[in-house]
Amino acid sequence: MFQVRIHGRGGQGVVSAAEMLSIAAFDEGRFAQAFPSFGSERMGAPVTAFCRIDDREIRTREPVNEPDALIVQDPTLLHQIDLFSGLSPAGYILINSTRSFDELGLGDFLRGFNHRNVCTVPATELALKYVGRPLPNAALLGGFAAISGQLHFESVARAIEGKFSGKVGQANAAAAREAYEAVLAARTAETAHA
Repeated sequence: MFQVRIHGRGGQGVVSAAEMLSIAAFDEGRFAQAFPSFGSERMGAPVTAFCRIDDREIRTREPVNEPDALIVQDPTLLHQIDLFSGLSPAGYILINSTRSFDELGLGDFLRGFNHRNVCTVPATELALKYVGRPLPNAALLGGFAAISGQLHFESVARAIEGKFSGKVGQANAAAAREAYEAVLAARTAETAHA
């Protein structure tokens, strides 16, 4: 089973991101579940959502305490709550930011992680470019598909276009594609320099 925990703030589409991941997994013939965990339910409050993906039926229902992957939609949460709780050094980390891990104050912490499993993506900027609104969730799903290899990009794009109709769906899918390609390019460049 592959478990994902998504952190963000109310109004950023955290819950929708988990739902779209599960729909993409269903599209590939896999089992999945998605559910949120709310604190105070207001715009801007920290929100966490979870997604599990497996090739077998998923019976567990509790929150994801030991994720295989973290998606951080709002980097202002990095030093406010313990986002990395339960994540092993083999886990995946995808953060919505234009800044490097050192600039985010995470350079030392991430030295024990597989460098191919950690990445930043300018998801808010991509959302603004394609959608005209600062909603990073769809772009981050494209980045997740690239960094984790758990889902095909096409499944993610179909889930996004199913969630958001018409031009909004197409714009979000375009943001996701650019994020997907940016993560793949970063990994290819990293391999070339290694």
